[in-house]
Amino acid sequence: MSSASPRTTEQILESDRRAPDAALFAGGVASDEEHAALRASVRQLTTLLGEALTRHEGPELLDLVERVRHLARTPDSGQGAAELRAALDDLEPERAVVLARAFALYFQLVNITEQLHRWQELTIGSEGPLAGTFGRIEEALADGSLDADLLTSVLARVEYRPVFTAHPTEASRRTVLRLLRKVAEAVRELEDPRRPASETATGERRLAELVDLLWQTDELRVVRPEPQDEARTAVYYLRSIASEVVPGLLDELDRQAARVGVELPETSRPLRFGTWAGGDRDGNPNVTPDVTLEVLHLQHTSGISELVAMVDELLTEMTASTRVVEASQELLDSLAEDAEALPITWGTIRRLNADEPYRLKLSFVRVRLLRTRDRLVNGTPHEPGRDYLSFDEMVRDLVLVRRSMLAAGDALTGDGAIRRLIRTAVTFGAGLATMDVREHSAKHHAALADLYERLGETGYDELERPQRIERLQQEMTSARPLLGASVDRSRLGEAASASLRLMETIRVALDTYGPEVVETYIVSMTHDVDDLFAVVVLAREAGLVDLTGTGEGADGEGKTLARIGFAPLFETVAELEAAGPLLQALLSDSSYRRIVAARGDVQEIMLGYSDSSKDAGIAASQWQIHRAQRALRDVAREHGVVLRLFHGRGGSVGRGGGPTAEAIMSQPYGSLDGPIKITEQGEVISDKYALPGLGRHNLEGALAAVVEASALHRTSLLPQEVLDGWNTTMDVVAEQGKVAYRALVRDDALVPFFVAATPVDELGKMNIGSRPAKRPGGAGGLDDLRAIPWVFGWTQSRIILPGWFGVGSGLAAAFDDGRGETLQEMYGSWAFFRTFLSNVQMTLAKTDLDIATSYVEALVPDDARHLLDVIRAEHERTVEQVLRVTGQSSLLEQAPVLRRTLELRDHYLAPLHALQVSLLGKARASETPSAETERALLLTINGIAAGLRNTG
Repeated sequence: MSSASPRTTEQILESDRRAPDAALFAGGVASDEEHAALRASVRQLTTLLGEALTRHEGPELLDLVERVRHLARTPDSGQGAAELRAALDDLEPERAVVLARAFALYFQLVNITEQLHRWQELTIGSEGPLAGTFGRIEEALADGSLDADLLTSVLARVEYRPVFTAHPTEASRRTVLRLLRKVAEAVRELEDPRRPASETATGERRLAELVDLLWQTDELRVVRPEPQDEARTAVYYLRSIASEVVPGLLDELDRQAARVGVELPETSRPLRFGTWAGGDRDGNPNVTPDVTLEVLHLQHTSGISELVAMVDELLTEMTASTRVVEASQELLDSLAEDAEALPITWGTIRRLNADEPYRLKLSFVRVRLLRTRDRLVNGTPHEPGRDYLSFDEMVRDLVLVRRSMLAAGDALTGDGAIRRLIRTAVTFGAGLATMDVREHSAKHHAALADLYERLGETGYDELERPQRIERLQQEMTSARPLLGASVDRSRLGEAASASLRLMETIRVALDTYGPEVVETYIVSMTHDVDDLFAVVVLAREAGLVDLTGTGEGADGEGKTLARIGFAPLFETVAELEAAGPLLQALLSDSSYRRIVAARGDVQEIMLGYSDSSKDAGIAASQWQIHRAQRALRDVAREHGVVLRLFHGRGGSVGRGGGPTAEAIMSQPYGSLDGPIKITEQGEVISDKYALPGLGRHNLEGALAAVVEASALHRTSLLPQEVLDGWNTTMDVVAEQGKVAYRALVRDDALVPFFVAATPVDELGKMNIGSRPAKRPGGAGGLDDLRAIPWVFGWTQSRIILPGWFGVGSGLAAAFDDGRGETLQEMYGSWAFFRTFLSNVQMTLAKTDLDIATSYVEALVPDDARHLLDVIRAEHERTVEQVLRVTGQSSLLEQAPVLRRTLELRDHYLAPLHALQVSLLGKARASETPSAETERALLLTINGIAAGLRNTG
């Protein structure tokens, strides 16, 4: 193998230089050709929508829609603005409802059609992301910069895990999402040039029917969803991904890995899924232990049903006969065991399929899966050989079939449908997704205070942190129970009872469904190691952890038992700054280190984007998260631990949103070494996975990025002085951005301004999530407001402040410090900074302070209106500085197609904003606004969310 010659700094910088794809950051189309096709589809759908409005509401509504849209497009005209206000203020609430519905449905139709055309643009005639990644890996192997053995080990531990969360930013009902998918399918069929002309009329009628059905469907939920409803939505997407996306995606990964000489083991899991629905207790009183078990039951019955459907499909193909091919003795022996365990099944299938061993084996697999589902539904005992106790048993049966094929020299079918089924089954397991459990750190300390008080050891809750750490270190290794079997649970305090019941629920789940049903317990608001130690002690009480080797499930020889892992969640900038030292202290504790060892030497760390951004602004948040990852990476390496970072990103830029693949490639060198978890929140799930083709592309892009970052981005090739210059420059941007941001949010007028200028209070009335929008027991200030409605509210009034405020001040300070050339170099050659600035630019392009002014003038008290001047000044500064760094004369200058798309959306957003302002004024002027007024208002919130996308 030849050794690559050293490259100069200029060559390295040039090789890393990229021009960001603006359409990628906006999720829109980029080419003139696809834009023209999109416009044609939108025109067709708009016509059909107009016809539906006329049929159901009369031609007067269509006239009203066009009049309002025309007046809203010319707000600079004083007479036009006055006419618009008069027209909207005079609307009866019932008329306002249908007007809001018309504009909201328009955006839903545009969005699903844009997703369709975006997918077509990304995939037709181009190589996929995995092909590009493995092409670069092939080059690295050839020039000697990547070792083949290292590549094999990296690919063996690659694991990309999207985690579906139930955060309340998905404003569309599942019923509506299903209809919209059918709309996309109908549009695609009509655009297919191979479609017979005779079917055009039928297709057009079907499309008109679907649009009409959407108009007839109530897009608002009648009641607030429960966690079980949120879990059903997650299951809906997961089943679609399992059947329509993952088999082909992992087949492509196998093909590309073979290209570089690597064969992935049958049971490797480069892709898997997680969920928070039913497990995220932090701030959500609706997630109880009973709900958790109910959701897990739903996941497993649904997952097994999906597996049965896949096996059914494979049964139609596995027709190989022993008269033609040879089956392995191992397979024949297993069939004999199956026949003895399931004689009725054997009697049914042997007459027709006696010489078809693969079909016979899969028939037994199918029956055992059905019996497993029945056992879970009815709570009956496991019957060895007749159902599956563990998921691994089923996978072994499938692997047995494949190995028989390969042993007979049949690699074509052995690497075909059966391998796709194995890969898909291993990816999703029986329960489709692994559940995380999350709870606030204060809950655990309150529980321990209750338990210690029961033992007569008062004062736990009064201990200083160092003393509390010492107490818990001793307790972790102690064999004494804090809670004996004879204790009357009803006499425990509420905090202890709740925490212990949760731990016992996790134990029941593990016993029922297997070791992967719940893997990680996440501790939110982690401040120091005692916040993790407290959970370990509580888990010990339920038999989930044993450091003595004497408890139930331990081997009695001192072996550590750790049935779950524990992960701190760092949410504020201060917590992120302390993340490295905290992990150092955590792994330096011998007891906790044994737990990590028992979990495969993997330590998970969750990084929170939302609260850190709300705390210090986007520049400081993003930079501190980046710095924290470096510190965590170094500590993990020092202790020989694999670091699994869990990125808690939202859909909007202000909550860490943006293209997932770009975000992965922006991680610090060496921080990603195989496994990574990333939340998929709210409307991002439907945006990415509503269409299987787009879901495939999004998952493939993220998986390719994980492979590339793990294999090729292990160390930086740049000299330290270049990296130091970038770091120092980013320090300036982050610090000055934080100063500007905190000056705004700490102004006493900020909360009154925010509450008045946005529909944040009204948002709480939308039945879009089981989690309350505000933290309980607060005084109504900024700290009490959750990060999601904070972002959602600013977006509704088009200020979108969390996605850009402070960045202009930070960049200006760096320019003033003589770092202009460094900033431009960073933008060209540093993925982190380029991605950060591209996301900010997209948010600036969606911000419209003229529309925001209409909210402020109509709704904000006089003594708070001055903040709009502060916001406007920083907005102008940020636009100016972003253009200065990127070398453009206007935002999105290099993406004219995307700019036209956003301008078109604005033509339909403007009337919705105007209607929302009018309705907010009416609702707030009345102590008891009518139900129809509130309904119309909520419809405008829905419509604006759909029009802007990535809002929460």
